[in-house]
Amino acid sequence: MTANLTAETLAAYKRWAPLYPSTAHNPLMRAEQQAMADLWPPVSGRRALDLAGGSGRYSRLLAADKAAQVVALDFCVPMLRQVSGAARVCGNMMQLPFADRVFDVVISGLALGHATNVNAWMAEVARVLNVGGVFLYSDFHPDAARAGLTRSFKDRKNDYCTVPHRCYELDSQREAAAAANLTIEVVHEVRVGMELREPFPKSEEFYRRWHGLAIALVVRARK
Repeated sequence: MTANLTAETLAAYKRWAPLYPSTAHNPLMRAEQQAMADLWPPVSGRRALDLAGGSGRYSRLLAADKAAQVVALDFCVPMLRQVSGAARVCGNMMQLPFADRVFDVVISGLALGHATNVNAWMAEVARVLNVGGVFLYSDFHPDAARAGLTRSFKDRKNDYCTVPHRCYELDSQREAAAAANLTIEVVHEVRVGMELREPFPKSEEFYRRWHGLAIALVVRARK
């Protein structure tokens, strides 16, 4: 089952890659990125990993903030081809091809739901993170998943595709972080009609129906 879901996820991103910009390209991503920016750690002169970074939107921000080194890791080569300003590595975020304690900052945007095991994911991040380093990540909120919202897109043929996504409750994330010796400093929920309020086609119905729903989660932890 796990292997099948991983293969389906990779296939979905390969379909999405030709249309996937290297910037936050929809209202949800812009709201999520603003929440990440509000908790952004100092990165100047530090070694940073953009974990499961897709086309590299956070790699660009890390480079702009003058990180000493930026490494972008993703499992989808067509996505990685769009990354600029970073060393590109094709790899599995569950088995990171890096030495222990090699990064001072790890950033991961909307990727936890693609992890096959939250405990193993946190443990790998903690392994490559230096003592005192910061881990900042976001994901789709479990409340949004329970409400039936999905991560979907239209491909080049205008066909809908839904990206497989696992749901990890916040308590499970907290337990995984603690087991990996990561201390969670801040948890922020992005809510419909509050942080997410940018208009888009047919947004009035969306905001009326889902007002107050937590749609994304942003977490900052320290080793």
